[in-house]
Amino acid sequence: MLCLLEFFIYLCAMINQQLLNPQSIVVIGGSNNVHKPGGSIVRNLISGGYNGTLRIVNPKEDEVQGIKAFHDAREIPPTELAILVVAARFCPDYVELLAKEKQTRAFIIISAGFGEETKAGAELEQRILDTCEQYGAALIGPNCIGLLNRNHHSVFTLPIPNLDAKGADFVSGSGATAVFILESAVIKGLQFNSVWSIGNGKQIGIEDVLQYMDEHFDPETDSKVKLLYIENISNPDKLLFHAGSLIRKGCRIAAIKAGSSESGSRAASSHTGAIASSDSAVEALFRKAGIVRCYSREELTTVGCIFTLPPLNGKNFAIVTHAGGPGVMLTDALSKGGLCVPKIDSEAAEELKTKLFPGSSVANPIDFLATGTAEQLGTVIDYCEKKFDNIDAIAVIYGTPGLTQLYEAYDVLDRKIRECRKPIFPVLPSLHTAGPEVAEFLAKGHVNFSDEVTLATALSQIMRTPQPAPPELELYGVDVPKIREIIYREINRLKFEGITSGYLAPDTVRELLSCAGIPLVPEMVSISKDELIAFAEKVGYPVVAKVVGPVHKSDVGGVALNIRTPEHLALEFERMMQIPDATGVMVQKMLKGTELFIGAKYETRFGHVVLCGLGGIFVEVLKDVSSGLAPLSYAEAYSMIHSLRGYKILKGTRGQQGINEQKYAEIIVRLSTLLRFATEIKEMDINPLLADGTDIVAVDARILIEK
Repeated sequence: MLCLLEFFIYLCAMINQQLLNPQSIVVIGGSNNVHKPGGSIVRNLISGGYNGTLRIVNPKEDEVQGIKAFHDAREIPPTELAILVVAARFCPDYVELLAKEKQTRAFIIISAGFGEETKAGAELEQRILDTCEQYGAALIGPNCIGLLNRNHHSVFTLPIPNLDAKGADFVSGSGATAVFILESAVIKGLQFNSVWSIGNGKQIGIEDVLQYMDEHFDPETDSKVKLLYIENISNPDKLLFHAGSLIRKGCRIAAIKAGSSESGSRAASSHTGAIASSDSAVEALFRKAGIVRCYSREELTTVGCIFTLPPLNGKNFAIVTHAGGPGVMLTDALSKGGLCVPKIDSEAAEELKTKLFPGSSVANPIDFLATGTAEQLGTVIDYCEKKFDNIDAIAVIYGTPGLTQLYEAYDVLDRKIRECRKPIFPVLPSLHTAGPEVAEFLAKGHVNFSDEVTLATALSQIMRTPQPAPPELELYGVDVPKIREIIYREINRLKFEGITSGYLAPDTVRELLSCAGIPLVPEMVSISKDELIAFAEKVGYPVVAKVVGPVHKSDVGGVALNIRTPEHLALEFERMMQIPDATGVMVQKMLKGTELFIGAKYETRFGHVVLCGLGGIFVEVLKDVSSGLAPLSYAEAYSMIHSLRGYKILKGTRGQQGINEQKYAEIIVRLSTLLRFATEIKEMDINPLLADGTDIVAVDARILIEK
């Protein structure tokens, strides 16, 4: 058993105490104009109650927001953290001066105009990095909004969310997007422990922040909620390792990965290449790490709010509402996402009905009418908590048409959330007509899901996210030395032929798959008609004939099914050998079963993305595939299979026999292990595999290698 950590050695991130908890800060470019970044950062530091020494450098001001200003950075005493809000061209000299003469060991560079814009800007950025590395200084940015934590509010933007040690840690690759996400979160009542805007991430990227949080994690004091907005994954291995490690330590992580595109897949030459993309790699990475993937700001902050509540142990919801419509919409959304709203039909339910106004329904959703009281709300919650054993969680939809105030009802809800063992999800939709009441409820430390469908979508996404995969790699009997021998031989063949890439011959493909223990259908490739007829006689008719050479056999008429006689086989052989680029004919025993697909594509930095799904033409038509990052464990393989939309077909439906899931998972795992030791394989697919209730065999496979 090998540990993946053996393959990856990381340098420690340069995050230090001068960055996280500086005793002194200087703002280079601080001003009195709070409508500009230099002024707004000073304002936020002051209003945030920074209790260290705050210094300002501004050559044109004697005093900035009540603080004496220095006209020249050379005049200031030694200072731990410097925040630069000046033109990019001045930043390298300031960093060198402060690091060398003022013992500054942390820098936050707000300024833009660096590598994100021009080559000259990139050179300025490199000068800054070189200085920071020379003096062992931490660098956030450039081109960011800053860093916000409970020690200092070094950001120039609003809003400043409520800060709490148990709040979320939020790391963003985009400053503007971070602001929009914070606005979405504040409305919901989500609190934060820290907000990191990494900007260009020249020294400290998102992966480095996660590494620091992982290596310094204290389960007693640290936040267990991490939210990420990612535009570029520069080190997938580091992200995978530290995200998975944090989740195993009890943290929960959700992330948006923006900028994924499938446009590059059009140039790929195989079924897998037409589907696999950077987005498939991201999906596979997140699944392997146990990261909940989100696709919008609202979804990310909703997931973050869910993370602050007790974990959901089960799938059965009671919906408590005094408005029928939202209850119906939430029921539909939960059911669509694989969660349940079971019917409540018991003596306890009939007893509850007697405590509500006539016309109320307790079947679930529990609708106690628009005239329902705060006391009745508490009673319904008590029954869901104590008397309805088939309920795992409670969603409470409670707003107002503007006729009454809701303080009393929200006081009841506050009390029940603190008392109940089952998680309660408050849906308080009346942000306009009951704004003060909702604000008071949030001020007590609660969150609010104002839209019931967004809540259901986020819950479903959390429930579908698997636990982190184990970091160990098992070989499962895969013959690694033989695999390397075959790959080495084929790479030498490419060199001899003067090419850099090419598809392996069918017999070589069979060699590799056999090394991985993947079952293969009996077949023969030959340019001799008599040899193929003799083979068909041996394995028994019917057989299948396929042309060897062209990439997409079916597109050129290179596949003939259900051949039952030697004469028919001879005719097909002669026809196929006339197809352009034909180098031979393959004959296979014809089998029946459910067609499955497994493929893989090598993604730079990520490694092999393994895909599985229904096979044959359906892999291109339906695109119902699930992705995983090699190497895969059995748990990951089962999770991939179960996440397919067509899983019911694989399981067996309408009297049809299901496939052997264990065999399918085993083939996925074995293939992923083969790929882990053959990075020269750039694309491959096995399409189809034929499956029945007992066995699965590979029928057709192609492998593209590149030296």
